Amino acid sequence: MPGNTFGHSFKVTTWGESHGKALGAIVDGCPAGLKLDEKDIQIELERRKPNNSRMSTKRKESDKVEILSGIFEGKTTGMPISMIVHNKNARSRDYSNIKDVYRPGHADFAYQQKYGIRDYRGGGRSSGRETVSRVMAGAIAKIILAKHKCKVKGSVVNTGELVSGDSCGGLCEIVIKNAPKGLGEPVFDKLDADIAKAIMSIGSVKGVEIGAGFSVSEMRGSESNDEYEMRRGRIRTKTNNAGGILGGISTGEDIIVRFPVKPPASIGKKQKTVTLRGRSKSIQIKGRHDACIAPRVVPVAESMIAIVLVDHLLRQS
Repeated sequence: MPGNTFGHSFKVTTWGESHGKALGAIVDGCPAGLKLDEKDIQIELERRKPNNSRMSTKRKESDKVEILSGIFEGKTTGMPISMIVHNKNARSRDYSNIKDVYRPGHADFAYQQKYGIRDYRGGGRSSGRETVSRVMAGAIAKIILAKHKCKVKGSVVNTGELVSGDSCGGLCEIVIKNAPKGLGEPVFDKLDADIAKAIMSIGSVKGVEIGAGFSVSEMRGSESNDEYEMRRGRIRTKTNNAGGILGGISTGEDIIVRFPVKPPASIGKKQKTVTLRGRSKSIQIKGRHDACIAPRVVPVAESMIAIVLVDHLLRQS
């Protein structure tokens, strides 16, 4: 089964390629009666767009969303919600000189091995442009979470040093405030397991940690355990090394997720590679590319986590 659908009760299917005519998302399982307007989706899409910094791509897309189904008189009907964004500023000619070459760091070789064919124009489905669809679906999930006073907010913790002609990576963090208690299923569908899958499904993400994360390997139990206390009439923990999740189930404390984003693979420096026929070749990537993708990954990661939370929330109802 092709991996283009995510979720169980709140199911998201994405489609489209970087240099195709359009990209879109279908959200199935959204509760009926939710107030929803294209402006709500557009706000999130604007956050994903490149800015004017030297780290961002010069490809400028309007990313104007159009809702095709699932809405009547400004409210969701309970039917599948279909959304579309048209590509208007693609320059496929920028990729014509590398159509028979495997770009280092990209998914070109892997796609060729799996399918025997690949869309060399910007990487097709492996392009970061695919995340437009995730943000559209995530915008709906955020509206649902807001009704539960739950907020998903991300930031870039740090980035590497940017050098001329090269790219750099970064570290991002997502904090979920007022997460509903009791979300998550035992064993295989743990909340943290689904969050990890959601984050790792984003291109360029190379790891995930929740709460104290990898640093627990250097702790003692007395240091990593979060002791309980009564605070304002509620049971709380003094610390939050667990990152708001115990036994795969949310505790009501802040859920804290961090993940590293690798440097964009398309760089201006010369690199060695081989062609489809196995011949050695040096390439220098041209076109419009981000020098650091971390800031643009943040709204995508927020969207994916929001989708996971809503999916588990609907399983509880």
